[in-house]
Amino acid sequence: MDVEQARLRVADIRAAGDAVSTGDLEAVWSALPAVRPEDILGSWKGYAVATGHRVEAMLKEAKWYGKNFKSISDVHPLICRDADGQLYSNIELGQGKATLRADAFRGETTACMVYDGRPIRDYFKQVDEHFLLGVMDGSDVLDEGRHFYFILERDN
Repeated sequence: MDVEQARLRVADIRAAGDAVSTGDLEAVWSALPAVRPEDILGSWKGYAVATGHRVEAMLKEAKWYGKNFKSISDVHPLICRDADGQLYSNIELGQGKATLRADAFRGETTACMVYDGRPIRDYFKQVDEHFLLGVMDGSDVLDEGRHFYFILERDN
């Protein structure tokens, strides 16, 4: 799979919302370019990719909206909606905030979000200037050895 095929596949996944295999996502991930932490600053709307991973249900229950990378050292990883539909940073669920840095995942250095209070890291690859593909890694989130994948869309 080349970069253009990977970008088209991400667009298909977003549009269809159908279940996707982890193997398919791993191929897309491998084809996409790495991204620098400073290039992803800002607010992002999130979409869980339907793989049947248990984190999908947790984020749905929390009314997950996305992430806000205010700066390299000030990241709100779990922006959610409250009962009134207002956005807030769910620091309780995330057990704190997070930071950004460049880190290696599967042999490639890319932007990485490190949770302050959980043994979890989110890695990001660039689909284009408006979209990122994310993968969550850590012993607390592996589901029968499978990673959780999600898409972020730049929030204008």
